[in-house]
Amino acid sequence: MNPEITFTRLPLIEPKEILTHMSDPRVAEHMPLLTAKWDAAAVGEFVAIKEACWSRDGLGHWAILCDDNYVGWCGFQKEGDEWDYGLVLKPEFFGLGIRISRKAIKFAFADRRIPFVTFLLPPLRNNLGALTKFGAIFVGEIEFDGSTFLKFRLETA
Repeated sequence: MNPEITFTRLPLIEPKEILTHMSDPRVAEHMPLLTAKWDAAAVGEFVAIKEACWSRDGLGHWAILCDDNYVGWCGFQKEGDEWDYGLVLKPEFFGLGIRISRKAIKFAFADRRIPFVTFLLPPLRNNLGALTKFGAIFVGEIEFDGSTFLKFRLETA
């Protein structure tokens, strides 16, 4: 039986859950911009920034629940004229990434505000098959906040 995947807002998650998740060094391995130590203040700032996207753009990041248990966060953040998709899971749930992303991408296809989605991945990521299965094309390498990323684009309109 497949576990139920649902999305909810980040403020509904216990801050300690997010702190434990984002403090895991296995998560940081996949996030070159995650360089500061996380504490309660960092969690509060993170949730506030993500909620500000909802206020500003009407869309943002969700907390991901698997059978009502927090497993990570994902969603869309507007960067200029582009909607960037991000997904950060607890390591023990990395295997749910494709299933969760499929659900989020389905949302993007149904939302007229999103003509395309971008994905920024660190160059160390060598398993990019899921992106090509979704239909994303490689755009090139870009520099963002001092780190290099592989940029992909998926047309949704």
